[in-house]
Amino acid sequence: MSAPQWVDPVDVGTVAGTAEALFRSTFGGVADGVWAAPGRVNLIGEHVDYAGGLVLPFALPYVTVVAVRVRGDGILHAVSTHTGESWRGPLDGVAAGHPAGWAAYVAGVVWALRRSGHLTAGTGFDVAVHSTVPVGSGLSSSAALECAFALAVADLAGLPTDDAGRRPLIAASILAENEIAGASTGGMDQSVAMLARPGQALLLDCRGGATRHVPLDFDAAGARLVVVDTNAPHRLVDGQYGNRRATVEKACADLGVATLRDVADADADAAVAALSSPAAQRVRHVLGEIRRVREVADLLDRGRIADIGDALNRSHASLRDDYEVSSDELDSAVDAALEAGAWGARMTGGGFGGSAIALAPADQVDAVVENVARRADTAGLPVPQFLHAEPSGSAHRL
Repeated sequence: MSAPQWVDPVDVGTVAGTAEALFRSTFGGVADGVWAAPGRVNLIGEHVDYAGGLVLPFALPYVTVVAVRVRGDGILHAVSTHTGESWRGPLDGVAAGHPAGWAAYVAGVVWALRRSGHLTAGTGFDVAVHSTVPVGSGLSSSAALECAFALAVADLAGLPTDDAGRRPLIAASILAENEIAGASTGGMDQSVAMLARPGQALLLDCRGGATRHVPLDFDAAGARLVVVDTNAPHRLVDGQYGNRRATVEKACADLGVATLRDVADADADAAVAALSSPAAQRVRHVLGEIRRVREVADLLDRGRIADIGDALNRSHASLRDDYEVSSDELDSAVDAALEAGAWGARMTGGGFGGSAIALAPADQVDAVVENVARRADTAGLPVPQFLHAEPSGSAHRL
């Protein structure tokens, strides 16, 4: 077995330089500006955002950068280093499923801002994209793209971009992903991409949108959080994610509540008992996960990072057994990390592939990643990659 493969963050200036070079070679001249937005990892709170729950993500030091120039003909022309492909078309023609692929996340933002009245018709954009957020890893490369471009459009249109001004940009990015790209995700990814702060996690109440920053200082605790990209493709548009969401929404209707967040802790067991399988298991996960988020946020407020491991482990077991969104690759990574001394580990993101996280003492990190890589090799699973999880800042202009 070869040495574990680490993916180190790239200086944002270097990422920007690549996007600018692509812009010049594609469009000629220089961009009006360059903007960046981060990928994210969710510490805990999985598959509860669309249930009105609580989530606790933070931004990663891996970013998507867009170089953008305004054009006056209502045309969007976008190109990316990821595929080498470009998309060019009238923004008036943007609709569900058109354009397809990565361009939907760019075109959809303009469509959504027009629909909400924040942007007038007739304006077009040239856009060049370069990213260091791994695609398909469950680290929200799509929201990073949406939010970098949404912030660019807002800046160029003279819209406010303070925290309050970012709320409509978050809403537009969510709408773009749901309606144009066809991925029925909640709002966690876009919220953290727009509102994150270095050294902190974002406690987001998905029922009303309230946020609170929670301290997350791994160094002070002698800890490290490692992201394990299992290299098992993570896809949210193949129906499984939407199926889980539809089950939760029907369960709400059956229980007579607007969201599962409206089920009191004292009534949780009765709510689960009132449902048949698999809705009962799905609801049990959501209600339990919301309680676990509260538990972890409380521990972090008190600086007890090492003590959140048990909640991470319980979260993974619930996602694996009750929500059934884990995979062989994710289970292997979690089991191997715990075997090698991690305090806690779990899958993160939508599941069905993607990434896991492992919280470990700093002096055990090498042993953890080596065991995760060894276990994958022995089982004939894809070779995992490892990313650094340092709580980072939000979308910004460079």
